[in-house]
Amino acid sequence: MKRLSSLKELAGLRQSIATVRDTKKQVVNICGGTGCIALGANDVIKAFNEEIAARGLQDKVDVRVSGCPGFCERGSILTIEPQNIFYQRVRRKDVAELVQATLIDGKTVERLLYPDLTTGKKVIREAEVPFYTKQKRVLLAHSSRIDPQSIEDYLYFGGYAALSKALSAMKPEHIIDEMKASGLRGRGGGGFPTGRKWETTRHAHGDIKYVICNCDEGDPGAFMDRSLMEGNPHSVLEGMIIGAYAIGAHEGYIYVRNEYPLAVKNARIAIEQAEEYGLLGDNILGSGFNFHVKISRGGGAFVCGESTALMASLEGEVGEPRAKYVHTSEKGLWDRPSNLNNVETWANVPQIINNGAKWFAGIGTAGSKGTKIFSLVGKVRNTGLVEVPMGITLREIIFDIGGGIPGNKKFKAVQTGGPSGGFIPENLLDLQVDFDELTRVGSMMGSGAMIVMDESNCMVDMAKYFVTFLMGELCGKCLPCREGMKQLHYLLTRVTGGLGTIEDIALIESLCSTMWDTSLCGLGYSAPNPVMTSLKYFREEWDAHIDEKRCPAKVCKPLITYNIMANCPNCGLCVKACPVQAITPRGKKEPVVLDQVKCTRCGSCFDVCRLDAVLVK
Repeated sequence: MKRLSSLKELAGLRQSIATVRDTKKQVVNICGGTGCIALGANDVIKAFNEEIAARGLQDKVDVRVSGCPGFCERGSILTIEPQNIFYQRVRRKDVAELVQATLIDGKTVERLLYPDLTTGKKVIREAEVPFYTKQKRVLLAHSSRIDPQSIEDYLYFGGYAALSKALSAMKPEHIIDEMKASGLRGRGGGGFPTGRKWETTRHAHGDIKYVICNCDEGDPGAFMDRSLMEGNPHSVLEGMIIGAYAIGAHEGYIYVRNEYPLAVKNARIAIEQAEEYGLLGDNILGSGFNFHVKISRGGGAFVCGESTALMASLEGEVGEPRAKYVHTSEKGLWDRPSNLNNVETWANVPQIINNGAKWFAGIGTAGSKGTKIFSLVGKVRNTGLVEVPMGITLREIIFDIGGGIPGNKKFKAVQTGGPSGGFIPENLLDLQVDFDELTRVGSMMGSGAMIVMDESNCMVDMAKYFVTFLMGELCGKCLPCREGMKQLHYLLTRVTGGLGTIEDIALIESLCSTMWDTSLCGLGYSAPNPVMTSLKYFREEWDAHIDEKRCPAKVCKPLITYNIMANCPNCGLCVKACPVQAITPRGKKEPVVLDQVKCTRCGSCFDVCRLDAVLVK
């Protein structure tokens, strides 16, 4: 690599990459994200390389490993260009057939095409897959085309053009004005206006300032930031460099949890490549601007997603938050002005510089601009990453993009914003998804986790689940959160165990109110959201648990019983399945006997019975 010393040399390099890249070749783009790797993508990649070499097709076909295109439910995923054929659920055993049929004979392998869930018709082109048609993919636009370990791929698709524009044609104040005019709000939690944060940090006193990328995403079901960092790390890096130039910072950190090894690896490669090309380090592109980035690996503490706790961890201290009356933009890392944004926020910056604030502000709602990436998971047919314009409804995301609820079950709720978000019921499915609307109904945008629940979920048990998670992740520094979470968990355990009383409800509401008002950081004052929205929107389930000692969803074990019906033929399946020998056979064709004292309510008998002879009450 030749270190670039001017904007002219960068333009020349981009042109040479475009010239060398043979667009006449067929290209197999295989998802190399964590989800597809878990489904055998590495074997598929290896098999394609072996098969192409064995058939002597190296001069006609390129195999590229891309980032995550989002449709995780259907991995391993690949696209074949220039035909734009989309194949899903590909395994190693399918590779030889794909090479012969598509790369040599020009045909499609129908069984590996996506079947439309409504019509059953096989879809050939990636752009026509229903999962993608309602999305507005800006940050994920090239995710299935870019090799995250290749800076040349990023440059080919226009990478570092925004940096070139910022350094050559924009003053730092102009960049901040553009961020403010765009309406970009932080994508990692509360949605604070990005431009205002940058402006405050730029004007803060101090010669040394820092910019920080938060890739410590730890919400259950959330993997937006991880996938972006894995799949397109240069977009994040470019945003950080532009932000550092605007703020006046010369040092930056990417704080990424160590459980994300591929994100750590690809971020490190991106930094090394950018340094070698002169896009990072000293005298970037001959502009005189210096900026260096280091990677800091977090230990996986959920609380370190909070800005001040993250900075304490960066300093080598215990990851505990501090009071917010001292802003990190004025006194952050090592008591110096610091600007922290999450991965998705930084990745939006090059888009805004390239396309303009007016373009970005033209997407979304009055108070929430641009697109948002959500991880759509839970009881929904099409799980994965979705990028949609702010203002789209929950119904459109869950049913049009997500394909609805599997197994002909009924939708019950969706939780947005991770464990600190709230449950949103069916009658609010037409709610517009933006920062203010989600907050209005008791939930939050958060980092973008979206967990769908159906009729088989107990909303009291779900509230307990998230309280249990947060109780294990809190730092213990402030009393309202530390003791409040313990008591919330105790009271929820009473309710789900059949011991709850109406007085417990009043105590739960009082505890939540106290935590809202007095907790030190966002973990504590948002932790009551799942509990309070569960009470607000699903009160009938709480009443059933308390007044009737019954769990309507048949989830809370102390409140359910299994009984053997008269139509039991004594086939023996439940006898074999019972882990505690609570079921004993009787005479031929007589129903088996279930010992209620021994029964642990595990549900094994219900799961194996083929004749609906096990009744759950």
